[in-house]
Amino acid sequence: MLARFVFPCLLALLTLAGQSAVTAQEPQYDLVIRHGKIVDGTGNPWFVGDVAVRGDKIAAVGRGLAGKGRREIDARGLVVAPGFIDIHSHSDLLILEDGNAPSKVRQGVTTEILGEGNSPGPYPNLESGGSGRRFATLGAYFETVEKSGVAVNVGSYVGLDNVWQGVMGTSFDRPTEAQFARMKEILAAAMKDGALGMSSLLAMPPGSLATTDDIAELCKVVARHGGIFSSHIRHEGTDVVDAVKEAIAVGEKANIPVDIIHLKIADEKLWGRMNELVALIEAARKRGVNVQANVYPYTRGNNNLASIIPPWAHEGGTAKLLARLKDPTQRPRLKKEIKEGIPGWYNHYTAVGGDWGRMLISGKGTYEGLTMDRVIAARTKDKSPTPESLDVLFDLLIEEHGSVPTVYEHHTEKDMNLALKQPWCSVGSDGSAYATEGPLRRGNPHPRNFGTFPRVLGVYVRDRGVLTLEDAIRKMTSLNASKVGLTDRGLLKPGTFADVTIFDPEKVIDLSTYADPFHYSDGIVHVIVNGTTVLDAGKPTGNKPGRAVRRPTP
Repeated sequence: MLARFVFPCLLALLTLAGQSAVTAQEPQYDLVIRHGKIVDGTGNPWFVGDVAVRGDKIAAVGRGLAGKGRREIDARGLVVAPGFIDIHSHSDLLILEDGNAPSKVRQGVTTEILGEGNSPGPYPNLESGGSGRRFATLGAYFETVEKSGVAVNVGSYVGLDNVWQGVMGTSFDRPTEAQFARMKEILAAAMKDGALGMSSLLAMPPGSLATTDDIAELCKVVARHGGIFSSHIRHEGTDVVDAVKEAIAVGEKANIPVDIIHLKIADEKLWGRMNELVALIEAARKRGVNVQANVYPYTRGNNNLASIIPPWAHEGGTAKLLARLKDPTQRPRLKKEIKEGIPGWYNHYTAVGGDWGRMLISGKGTYEGLTMDRVIAARTKDKSPTPESLDVLFDLLIEEHGSVPTVYEHHTEKDMNLALKQPWCSVGSDGSAYATEGPLRRGNPHPRNFGTFPRVLGVYVRDRGVLTLEDAIRKMTSLNASKVGLTDRGLLKPGTFADVTIFDPEKVIDLSTYADPFHYSDGIVHVIVNGTTVLDAGKPTGNKPGRAVRRPTP
């Protein structure tokens, strides 16, 4: 009788024990990164430890974590950091061509913030959806990104250009009250679609047509939705001090956070005066104005030869611009204003001291990769280009339908380093997601498209000691996340999304140059987006776990 009772109990206990043993062996996590040098994004000192991922979230961070992962990465000798957030990106349309975002993933970027100055939407004059390059609403763009698949997360500002041109077209007239009210409606709709704020490109039309008060009034709409004002300021040369003051004034009038993009002094006549801009920003911050900035780690900028043409010549759009360039009676005025400048207008020609050798053609075309002095010599046989060589510039713009992308050598390491060291200054590439082969290998792009974040780590942390490792990571992760309100990204912290970049601190470096830009950076080993690996042991996986990141409704 006793045996009949004991044996079934023993059997049940053994079965339970067996099940418990199996359960104990079940992985607790999808991924565990072991023994890495953890830099968590806060700016706190690094420590050797583990990061555990379950699903799309970070589950645990610490030393000697118990529990196994379905996959484990041995990160001995490597830095484990939050995925880098590029707060100033122009990949808007390129990621629709190739959602793998090759040159960004190879830099360790896991989130791109797009729409700087102008955005892929809204284009309110489109009836619905999008054309592939333009979208009726920002929401339609986000939907297209998610449907097509992308390796990185994507957020966007709404461009002032979109808002202004959506109402005014190519007219340079002042908006009426009704037209300005319509701008506010377009802006509010974009914010409801999830825009992170409004961006501006004030150095060129149509953005340059907006006054300080115009911008502040529009920013009040943005502020009500919890967004920020990200500004390519009106002037980066002789009037840069006034331009920074304007950005601060917008912040004060609209009670909105301000981020000045690529803070720099791009005119040789003012080199060495970054301390004045820093002092202005510090004083504003002490008054309670939340003004910050970002930089990229290069001393050349990218724009267009068309930016050398005075603003009035752009009125009416590209067709009118080309007509003015072709008109011989207009050329004397154009030359005079380019050489002498116009008050309040930032002129790339005078910014580089009229030195054609400091202008590099970066766009696809006959003269791709050549400096303008070589272009002028090839077209005129003039070995010593003069200001009169502006005729070559006009003719080139006519031939290329008004657009010739150009890299300008116009600011200094000293000024850039001073800006970079400020606690409120973060890192953004001002670049796009290119590739070393295929359809996204095009033109002669600025090396920042391939190397911004590894260059900060390799040159400004390891080689020169401008920043500590912890501070550099903070500037590329949590600082950018906090600027645009992404509270669940930018830190290695339980509950945040599992965006992780793992790199070799001894090897990480940019390899792209102005002369030979198509090289991915070295030293980025693993990149994880929303818990899914997109770069594994330096090789792309083809996974596309990225998402549209929208500003939460306040």
